[in-house]
Amino acid sequence: MSEFLIVIVVMAILFDFINGFHDSANSIATIVSTRVLTPFQAVLWASFFNFIAFKILPAHEVAATVGGIAKHDMVTLTVLGGGLAGAIIWNLFTWWRGIPTSSSHALMGGFAGSAIAKAGFGAINIGSVSTTLLFIPLAPIIGMITAFTISIGIINLCKKFSYSKVDKTFRRLQLVSSALYSIGHGSNDAQKSMGIIWVALIITGHANKNNGLPDWVAVACYSAMGLGTLLGGWRIVKTMGQKITKLRPFEGFCAESAGAITLFSTAALGIPVSTTHTITGSIMGAGMTKGLNAVKWGVAGNIIIAWIVTIPASGIMGAIVYYILKHFVGG
Repeated sequence: MSEFLIVIVVMAILFDFINGFHDSANSIATIVSTRVLTPFQAVLWASFFNFIAFKILPAHEVAATVGGIAKHDMVTLTVLGGGLAGAIIWNLFTWWRGIPTSSSHALMGGFAGSAIAKAGFGAINIGSVSTTLLFIPLAPIIGMITAFTISIGIINLCKKFSYSKVDKTFRRLQLVSSALYSIGHGSNDAQKSMGIIWVALIITGHANKNNGLPDWVAVACYSAMGLGTLLGGWRIVKTMGQKITKLRPFEGFCAESAGAITLFSTAALGIPVSTTHTITGSIMGAGMTKGLNAVKWGVAGNIIIAWIVTIPASGIMGAIVYYILKHFVGG
């Protein structure tokens, strides 16, 4: 491999680590806020299931979609470097500010912005981008509706049981729902960096898109995601776990189950969605069973604004870094 290709691979793996670090709050906020697990226990739990998603959901449809955002004949290593750097910068900034934005959309925005800086809007595959853009509002809405539906069903099933019995039961069940959500999170998010590495290997002649992804790429990305989650992103936990709405164990179970269902479904269809958007919508849906006033819509509104800003902001950063890299390495 060329030195620059190695740099790109390392940057992609670093992005996955930061992704896990940044998005660990998504995996653990609900189960920590309901006090089913301590923060330390929760990150161990989430990081383990982030990693084993590699074996449970081995398909790479999301990686293929992300890799196809820009036309390969117009992509260079410099474009990939700009995209990754733009996404990393945005992720670190939003982590520092405690804003639960989408790492997935930061990567896709950075990649698209860098490609546009290289070859204009003609470098973008509209099909891949339009599907991603469509699911920016759809993923949280699907999560919200699913969580609300599950919550209403459970409330009706459990209304004859005592609160203590219901609470005890769902404290155990939340371990299952949290594990399932972490599997969906790991599978969905790790594949995005895998898609970038895949493109880098294809355009440098080290892989063929018809032969599939090398196993080492998946192992490296899932490992980085799990390690990042293990170290945690504590600044965002409070926003996700309690500022949107206060959760009890059965509501945490409903939110995590809805998030897992959404992520498993979109991963199977090869649709790269935001795990942050998905779990936020799911938390809101679970909270809505207590009435619309139980959800702090002002906090949710601030999060939505951050969602809208993420793709253009990371795209601008990706373009800027591309121009800087082009000055030094060309291409």
